Formats: sequence, C-alpha cells, structure tokens
Amino acid sequence: MTWESWFTLAVLALMVLALARNIASDLAMIGVVAVFMTAGQFSSKFPSPSKLVAGLGNEALVTVLVLYVVVSGLSRTGAMELVTRPLLGRPKGVVGAQLRLMIPCAGLSAFLNNTPIVAMFMPVVADLAKRSGISPSKLFIPLSFATILGGICTLIGTSTNMVVYGLIVAETGKRDALNMFDLAWVGIPCAIAGIAFLALTHRWLLPDRKPSISIGGDPREYTVEMEVDPQSGLVGQSIEQAGLRGLPGMYLAEIEREGRILPAVASTEQLRGGDRLVFVGVVDSIVDLQKIRGLRPATNQVFKLDAPRSERCMIEAVVSNQCPLVGLTIRDGKFRSVYNAAVIAVARSGERLRQKIGDIVLQAGDTLLLEAHPTFADQQRNSRDFFLVSRLEDSTPPRHDKAWLAIAILLAMVVVAGFEWLSMVHAGLIAAALMLISGCCNANAARRSIDWEVLLTIAAALGIGETMRSTGLADSIAKSAIDAIGDHPFAVLAGVYGVTMLLTEVLSNNATAALMYPIAMATAKSMGLDFHPFLIAIMIAASCGFATPFGYQTNLMVYGPGGYKFTDFLRVGVLLDLLVMGVTLAVLPLVWPLVPSA
Repeated sequence: MTWESWFTLAVLALMVLALARNIASDLAMIGVVAVFMTAGQFSSKFPSPSKLVAGLGNEALVTVLVLYVVVSGLSRTGAMELVTRPLLGRPKGVVGAQLRLMIPCAGLSAFLNNTPIVAMFMPVVADLAKRSGISPSKLFIPLSFATILGGICTLIGTSTNMVVYGLIVAETGKRDALNMFDLAWVGIPCAIAGIAFLALTHRWLLPDRKPSISIGGDPREYTVEMEVDPQSGLVGQSIEQAGLRGLPGMYLAEIEREGRILPAVASTEQLRGGDRLVFVGVVDSIVDLQKIRGLRPATNQVFKLDAPRSERCMIEAVVSNQCPLVGLTIRDGKFRSVYNAAVIAVARSGERLRQKIGDIVLQAGDTLLLEAHPTFADQQRNSRDFFLVSRLEDSTPPRHDKAWLAIAILLAMVVVAGFEWLSMVHAGLIAAALMLISGCCNANAARRSIDWEVLLTIAAALGIGETMRSTGLADSIAKSAIDAIGDHPFAVLAGVYGVTMLLTEVLSNNATAALMYPIAMATAKSMGLDFHPFLIAIMIAASCGFATPFGYQTNLMVYGPGGYKFTDFLRVGVLLDLLVMGVTLAVLPLVWPLVPSA
C-alpha cells in the first residue's frame, strides 16, 4: 500500500477510537474529513475538497432530509398514531413490543425503502416506549435492524440490491439475470434468525437506558380536565380500550358525567360523549394527553383565542407575587383576555386542585400550563407577572382533521417511488411540499424536525468512503483478503462475504457493493462457478451493516433518539453480523451449488 493508504487507515483507526469514547459522531467524522482535506494539499491521491463535501448534495442525504419533513406532517396531524396504535397495541413486555415492531417493519421494508420506514416509525417508537414504560434503547436498534433484515428479502428491498442488479444487467445484457425473489431464499431465513436473535438476547446485548429525567419524578403534578368529543370514536369504548388506563406519569382520577362524579373509575367503564375526565399527572403526560384523538380541553377558553390551534403551543409559567391576578379566580381575572392565553392546568406544590379551571384562585408560586401562541413566551419572559416562562417542545395540538390527508400524501409518495415513476428523492420532495402547502405541518415545525447531526454524519461518511477509494485503501483491503483465502469455492465465497461485511461498516453500502462487484464476478468466472451466490453474498453483506452506527444510514437515524453509545452497536452488531453471515453461507450452496461448470 502507498503512504496515502497507510495514512488513511491510521486516521480511520483514530476516528473509531474517538467514537468508542463517545465523541459526537458528526464532530468526529467532520474532523476526519478536515484532516483528509488538509492531506490533499500534499498528495493528489486524496480527493479534492469539492469531492469530500459532495456528500452534502448526495441524493440519499437529501432524501433523508425531506423525509423528516414528511414525518413531521404525519406527526403533527396524529396520522401515525391513527395507523400504528392498533398495530402496536399496549405490549406487556419488551419482547412483545419488539416483535410487534420488528415483524411489520421487516415486511414493509422488503418492498419499500428502509429510510422512510424508519423515519415514519421513530415518533411511534418514542411514544410506544413512553406508554409502555420500556427504555427507548430497547426498541430503536431493533427498528433499524428489522428494516435492514427485511430489505434483503427482495431485489427492490434496498438501493444496494438495485446497484448490483444494475451492474449485472449492464455486463450481461440480461434483465432476468436476477429475479425479484431470488434473494428471498436467503433473505427470509436471515430475517427470521435476526429478529429471533434480537428478541432473545435483548436482556444482555441491548442497553437499558432510561431518559435523563424520569417523568415519574417530576414534582409539578397538574390536574387537568378533558372532554370526550361526542363525535369521536372514543364514545362507547372502555377506559382500557381507549388507552386511558396506565398512562405514564398520569392517572384518571374521576369522571364527571351529567352532574354526577364517578370516582375510582374502573377500566371497564364505557365513555360517553360529553364526559369530563379529570387527570392528574406530570407535564410531559399532559402534553401527550392533548394529542389523543377524541379528547379536547374541557375549558372552552382555548377555542376563543385569536391564533388557530395549529399555530399554538404549550407554555409553562410560574405566577409571581406581583401578578395582578393573584387572589382572583382565573375566570374573574379574565386571564384569557389579559394575556391571550388559556390555562389548561394548574400545579400547586403537589396539591390536587379539585375546582374547575375557571374557579381556581391564583396564588404566587402556582405553575400554569398554558395554551398560547409561541410569541407569549417572548412577550412575558421578562415580565414581572411571571417568575419563569418556558415553551414546551413538540406541544402543538395535532390537526386531526388533516390526518387522512397526510396518510394519502405518504401513500402516494410510496406508490410513486415504489413503481419507479419518480426517484425516491423526487417523490419525497413533492410529498414534503404537499405537507407544507396543505397545512399538515408549517415551516417552523418542518425546520425543527430535521436532525442535522444525522445529516452531517451521513455527508461526512460519504466523504470518508471517497477517500478510501481514491487512496486505494479499500481496493487493497479487498484484493489482499481474497488473494489470501485460497481456491476452495466455499472459502472464497466466505471470503467475499467477509470482506464486503467489513468494508460496509466504514464505506457506504452502495459504494461497497460497487467495489466488490467486479472482484466477485472475476472470482466466480476464474473458478468456473455460478455467479449467483457471489452476487447475493455481496448484496446481503453490503446491506447488513450492524456493527457501527454509520454502517447503515438508518443506524445513524436511531443513534441519538435511542441514547446509544458507539459500543452498543458493536456489542449487538458484531454477533448479528456473524449470525447473518452464517445463515447466508449455509443456505447459498443449497440453492446454488458451488460446483464448477463442465
């Protein structure tokens, strides 16, 4: 190898060490790109600066970006909850939650691009973890890995498969060189084994990290009243069926029905239109409660505010002793008229306030949960009326009336991209634009939904992969490994798979497949073997990047939300890599015997 190759290898080793020590992935990888850019001043073998940052305009990265906007529209309308809540239900344990999540995700990803599936399910998984009390770190890696495993079951399951298919068609001129379900012979056993492995070993291999702030430990306990919409699907459902029993950090204290109070409500009690439900809980749970379809705030003050509900958010404010409304009820003080904000709930030193919202007499130190336009926080932050004013993230009331429109936009995007009428990025851009134009989400929500750390990491990873190719490091690793294996057909097949598997953890999946394709074809031809097992081996190995967070872009997407460390992927991913490799190498010779042609 040249000195440029050795230098690249050394820098990558330092990057892996930095990631293992929990340095932020985007900072570590951008730093590596900066080093390679500097090295380019001393050797032309390093990519030019324009090539190193070309990943910022990469189609895959732009696709991920626009999908964040599409998911924002689905989230802001409550569309995802509408579709997935019946599917995921309320699992009793971690294994049940994982299987309910992984099986449908794997099935979908066999026919759809992995990235939008993960993007769509991320807010659902976060909600499932909160509702079921399961650590998010037990669910986000299974989400990503299940979509990867599902993607290797069909020819259209991943873009990597299509890259290899395009190369073989270009070389042979035969469009039937690989058929739609050729990969299923190997992919389905791999998916079954992988899902079973994750479910059976989660106790030891997946971390059990709780959020840094436990919702059960929040001393601000609010009392809030919600009303059942007579036109909603909640009417006639029991408390249990409506998902109102066992809410995290919250309990249903009583129901007021036609002037009667029903205390200690049984889970079998059926809801009626106009029921006023009294909940007691912490602020995060109150925010989630506002998003449940069929429930609305019992106070009619929220419907008298100037700004549309889709433009409002929830704000916490602590009443100061100089507030002019201290000593007055919320109704008599005309709180809504004075501040253009509606009081949703009041917390007072852990005390349960039994009065209706309008009848509560304000005291200094009361913490108010308000629904108001975001400008309220800016206007009152320095006001003497309140000690503290803070806006709650992701607290805008959902636009349930646009849920089916958001679902229609999503389905149209999937169909158009699935039938290849438009590219994934083109369909995604149109879908994102429709989400904004139709009001399913607004521009501010779309901006906030984008995870820039993930996008920068993907862009940097593409630049690093380009450096490995241009310096010859990737080619040297691949050829040296294959040459060292020998000439036994099974050993060569295992070697092709192993090298592809290692390269895909540091290169992009498509780049790895493109790099290994000519090596695999040349090897099969020189040994007189059928090329099918070799091509399917590199398809599966290039797609199955489990051992590092940047082995596959969906791993990067779940890295932050799951609260993972670099070593978490190593611990579970290396074993899963070896399991999938073992299943693949066991099945391939049974379907396509490794016997030289006469």
